[in-house]
Amino acid sequence: MDSPSARRDVARAREALDRGETVPAATHLAAALAHAPALPEIHELLGRLAARAGGGLDLFPVEPHATAGRLAARAHLLAAAGRPEEGLPLLAAASGSSPAHNWAGVPWVADPALGPRIDPGLLARTVMRLCTAVGDPAPATTVTSLRPFLTVVRHAVAAHGEHAMLLGAGSALARRLGDVRLAVEWAGRGARAQPSKLGEIWLGYAYRSAGRMPEALAALRRAVAYDPDDLSVYADVAATLADLGRLDEALRWTELALERDPTFDCVVHTAHRLRHRADGDVAHLVGLADFIRDHPDDAHEHTDLEECCRSTPWLSGLPAGAPLPAGRAPVNAQPSADALHRLQRVAGPSWPHPPGAYDRALGLVLVEPWELLALLAHPETARADQQTALEVWACLGLLHHGADEPWLESSRRRLLLGLLDGDVDRVTQGALFALVAYAWVDPEARADVAAVVAARLTETASGANARAVAELALAAPGLDRPTRELAAATIRVPTVPRQRGRGRSLLRWRRD
Repeated sequence: MDSPSARRDVARAREALDRGETVPAATHLAAALAHAPALPEIHELLGRLAARAGGGLDLFPVEPHATAGRLAARAHLLAAAGRPEEGLPLLAAASGSSPAHNWAGVPWVADPALGPRIDPGLLARTVMRLCTAVGDPAPATTVTSLRPFLTVVRHAVAAHGEHAMLLGAGSALARRLGDVRLAVEWAGRGARAQPSKLGEIWLGYAYRSAGRMPEALAALRRAVAYDPDDLSVYADVAATLADLGRLDEALRWTELALERDPTFDCVVHTAHRLRHRADGDVAHLVGLADFIRDHPDDAHEHTDLEECCRSTPWLSGLPAGAPLPAGRAPVNAQPSADALHRLQRVAGPSWPHPPGAYDRALGLVLVEPWELLALLAHPETARADQQTALEVWACLGLLHHGADEPWLESSRRRLLLGLLDGDVDRVTQGALFALVAYAWVDPEARADVAAVVAARLTETASGANARAVAELALAAPGLDRPTRELAAATIRVPTVPRQRGRGRSLLRWRRD
């Protein structure tokens, strides 16, 4: 990777070195490495520093919170000093902070002599930290830049073939980089060399990545036998059973774990996900969202809620199909260019889940409510790719005004209910989704919002755009079973549009 910034820093570092000013030269080289870690000119200048007394290491001391560029510079100088085994963990730390950068694409890392000389325990710990930083699987954009570390492990395994921790950590890295055959081979060798809970977990994960689910389940069950108190393995067993189609057994494993600790995050996430998989009830996802909100400091990052919401209308974005009519808004005024710009920055057809949509709209607290309403009346001012989403985001923005007011007496509730008046169109649709999204984040508003949604669904059930309201209803928390069944039936069975008078049930809510 090359960049003008790196070139500028290299030029300044060269000038500083020519003047004998090593400290500013080191600063510029560290900055250049952050942009282009494999740029040859950087390594040429690092070679000049390495030729100094002490090898230049004093210019890049090991400090807390050192930048990736400074870590990498020290790593290269250690390698130049004949101590590459000390430099590799620093290079791995730099890769962990910016995995897409090719930090390790240098000759000394690829040297077959490095693997045998580095302590296998140190290498295993280094690889495990790197795996934690890059995720599972590693993003496609990072695979090439991380492969040099897998090469080091290959060389180390050739010399230390029975080191269980090295084999297991190497398996975890190989799995993340898509080499599942190697992951299974190394994890199997590690589990045989030193049977243990961790070895069986690594083997189970490797089998899962290879699609060998029965073998994965057997390995994870053995892991539980080693440590029946590790509830995270119960979640792994449950997930594997579910993938084998044994959902009832999977749910029993989550229940066993929750009896021991009802707040253990891995199990709670897995249980909600599998319950939703079993019956499709959005209540399980709302419960998971509540857990996430109430436990912001969980040790692990989970994606269950986002994965369950994916590709579902309103849970992850606007529904597919032709948009509804534009609709009207109660404010006929010209919004400011700043208001439009702020709305365009957040507007888009997708979101991870309803609480994520609510959070993303927070920046619209800087747009006055009357301007948000005015933007509803002027959808043509949005970019073409945002027109179907503009109304949704303007309505979400209204939720962040007067947020300290109790919901039932709040101005934000009153404004959104006012937008529900009239036929089903993009404005009423956006207002209804804003109410639904708010019910996800505020349990005290759920009964009220559920009643509004139920009234609107009943009122429109035989109308031309009944499906649009039904899809929103299925995303709403707290709906009673008959209303959910009506929504599901409305989506399944096409209805013949007919004219009908406006019902009174919704109007009752507007007067409250």
